[in-house]
Amino acid sequence: MEKLVYLYHYIMNRICILFALLCALTLGSCSSKKTVLPYFADIPSVADGVVDAGSYLSKIKPDDQLLISVNSSDPAATAIYSLPYYNPGADAGVLTTAANATPLPVVTSSMQIQTYVVNSAGDIYFPVLGKIHVSGMTVEQLQTYLTERISNDVEDPVVNVRIANFEVVVGGEVKTPKKIRVNRNRYSVLDALGDAGDLTEYGERSNVLLVREENGQREYHRLNLNSSDILTSPYFYLQQNDYIYVEPNAVRQANSKYNQHNSFKLSVISTIVSASSVVASLVIALAIK
Repeated sequence: MEKLVYLYHYIMNRICILFALLCALTLGSCSSKKTVLPYFADIPSVADGVVDAGSYLSKIKPDDQLLISVNSSDPAATAIYSLPYYNPGADAGVLTTAANATPLPVVTSSMQIQTYVVNSAGDIYFPVLGKIHVSGMTVEQLQTYLTERISNDVEDPVVNVRIANFEVVVGGEVKTPKKIRVNRNRYSVLDALGDAGDLTEYGERSNVLLVREENGQREYHRLNLNSSDILTSPYFYLQQNDYIYVEPNAVRQANSKYNQHNSFKLSVISTIVSASSVVASLVIALAIK
């Protein structure tokens, strides 16, 4: 009897050792490649420096929506250069400032100014001035052009231009993947990552992907956040419709593979161990009989 008990414990010990070795091999397959977490790791911590900020103005592209307003000290003189305000389902009415003055629309908080949509040829159709080729211009260049043209008929016009559909998308290993609507011209990759909650600890900072539409083609560029070179990169400032993807590092990828495959392997190993235990118990029971 003691020999059978000894045999049983011997078999179970060998099974447990086998199970432990298989688990160790399975878990040991995870990569331990180190990810450098700090941004700009090559900048000395005790030194100051200066880099050129570069140009941040986006160029106007086909399908952009431009918000253009024209004003002056005489609103009636510039009214013909402005699109009417849009107020769905409501009558805005008119406002007359004097007995013989030109009626002006009443602007309320619920009203929206219409935008100019850049067609596939890169043109917009502007009141009075007609067709204008705007693709390739910056908003400041278009402002200057319109101001000069309108100045021929209006004294001291004030023109403002903004890209109304300036949006970027941030995905991958950030805390809050999202589409971000940008309400200013100056917007960098660091701004976008900050608005997305910054990278997770699993984000590969040395290989951030930027996808951009340029001249009818989709370009992709790799950004290294560990290097200060990004501060002077032509892709530091973003343009409308840019897509940023933060690649998962080796640890995240290894964990993902483990979750998908190794959990199944462990389940199979556990089943084999349980079955072996049952078989060993039956062998001992039969031997006793």
